[in-house]
Amino acid sequence: MGSVWALTASVFLRFPQSVKIPPRVHDTQPEKPAATLAAFLHLNAMTMHRFALAALAAAALAGCSTTKLDEPVKAPVETRPAQAAVPAQTAPAAPVAESRVATVDLATELTRAVANQRVVYFDFDSFLVKDEFSGLVDAHAKRLNQIKTQRVSLEGHADQRGSREYNLALGQKRAEAVLQRLTLTGVAPAQAEPVSFGKERPAMEGTGEAVWAKNRRVEVKDK
Repeated sequence: MGSVWALTASVFLRFPQSVKIPPRVHDTQPEKPAATLAAFLHLNAMTMHRFALAALAAAALAGCSTTKLDEPVKAPVETRPAQAAVPAQTAPAAPVAESRVATVDLATELTRAVANQRVVYFDFDSFLVKDEFSGLVDAHAKRLNQIKTQRVSLEGHADQRGSREYNLALGQKRAEAVLQRLTLTGVAPAQAEPVSFGKERPAMEGTGEAVWAKNRRVEVKDK
């Protein structure tokens, strides 16, 4: 505000110095008081008008100099909450009850599959397991591997020809041949027991090749 009043005063003082009042003439012509008063009033009016204009200009300059510029508007910053880590999902364990049911069903199916496949037949005076009975032996092996508590007996037999001792030995070799095939597929030896009955328990009575062929056998029986 001090600078405004100083500017106003300088303008006011400058204007009267530029106006020259005509000197009074005492000797040559008479004084005209009315004309002199009108000129003085006119001069004062012009001076006041200029003073008012100068004051207004100074006030405008002061208002401009004291106006503060608007501060720049800061753009809003979006903040997002940190997302919690999602724990990895693990596959639920199969219920024990369902697993047991599935095992029981499979065991029943395997037992049913070998229900009518219990006899391996042999050629005369031979203990070699023929290829046509490989599927039968494999089916029993699959069942025994699935049901570890299952036990079977392998009963070896012979036809009526030959001595009792010879047929007992032949029947034992036939039972052990089937056991060997089972163990080759993973069956524990303790699950199958070979035993021989020789010619003491024929499947059919009589004579002839058709009867003898039915007696040269190994029967797989559950314990």
